[in-house]
Amino acid sequence: MYVFGDSLVDNGNNNFLRSIAKSNYYPYGIDSNRGTATGKFSNGDTFVDYLGAWLGLPAPPPFADPTTTGPRILGGVNYASAAAGILDETGQHYGERYSLSQQVINFETTLSQLRTMMSGPNLSRYLSKAIAVVVLGSNDYINNYLLPGLYPTSFNYNPTQFANLLLNHYARQLVALYSVGLRKFVLAGLGPLGCIPNQRATGQGPPGRCVDYVNQILGPFNQGLLSLVDALNNGSHPGSIFVYGNSYAAMGDILNNPARYGFRVVDRGCCGFGQQITCLPWMPPCFDRTQYVFWDAFHPTQAVDAVLAHRAYAGPPSDCHPINVQQLALINFL
Repeated sequence: MYVFGDSLVDNGNNNFLRSIAKSNYYPYGIDSNRGTATGKFSNGDTFVDYLGAWLGLPAPPPFADPTTTGPRILGGVNYASAAAGILDETGQHYGERYSLSQQVINFETTLSQLRTMMSGPNLSRYLSKAIAVVVLGSNDYINNYLLPGLYPTSFNYNPTQFANLLLNHYARQLVALYSVGLRKFVLAGLGPLGCIPNQRATGQGPPGRCVDYVNQILGPFNQGLLSLVDALNNGSHPGSIFVYGNSYAAMGDILNNPARYGFRVVDRGCCGFGQQITCLPWMPPCFDRTQYVFWDAFHPTQAVDAVLAHRAYAGPPSDCHPINVQQLALINFL
């Protein structure tokens, strides 16, 4: 499993970068196996940890870790970086991060190592079985388009134009990954960002409610990504399959029916004063993490990620289009 993404799936890359977007301190990781912070923006495991577990794969190591070489890269690598976006400039006010284009370059570094470890035909077969998971786009809105004081994009593009800009960049990088040998792609759509505590705290929506405007501007991106998946699957990229993960519907279901999933608190995070920010170092989080949908102002708890991963792995076409990850894993191209 090769993971491309942002803080939703970063597992420690930003620990090695000059960035203020870090989670290498308590209470992050409080519920992880080790009980310590690893650099994941969660109280425990992330979406890709759970998805990997369903696939029987160990969590891939972070690319930026100097020990991620040799046999360690054979089970996959995680390139995700907190604050990163599809656009290179997204999140730049946080300092260093691997944007999508840099993550693709980093994958090519891994690839050159793999070429020294196996023959050409074996490498092609290996890559055709690998699953690339891409979780990106949230920061292009939260840490770009919705920050007009720092980024001009909302003055230059209406929501549909901005979605098209993102999707054109995205498609180019997907084709680059296809051209070097990856064949199975899981592309996560955007969840309802207007419902994260950080956006609720802006006061742009009714008290205690999601910010509808934010959710609405995501529509063109999610619809466009679904259309892009259909276009990529229409025969122009033989021997490959692209899957769209409907994060918006899955997360929306959890937010609309929290009790069905065992959650009680949907409008604030478990740490960091609940709404504005990430966790504050050494400040104890809420007591019962299993009751919360959000861990901090931006990220879900591991309990939510477990639900989302299972829906991606085994869900119906309304969750994962045109097939789910379990079906994807069984396809053999070579």
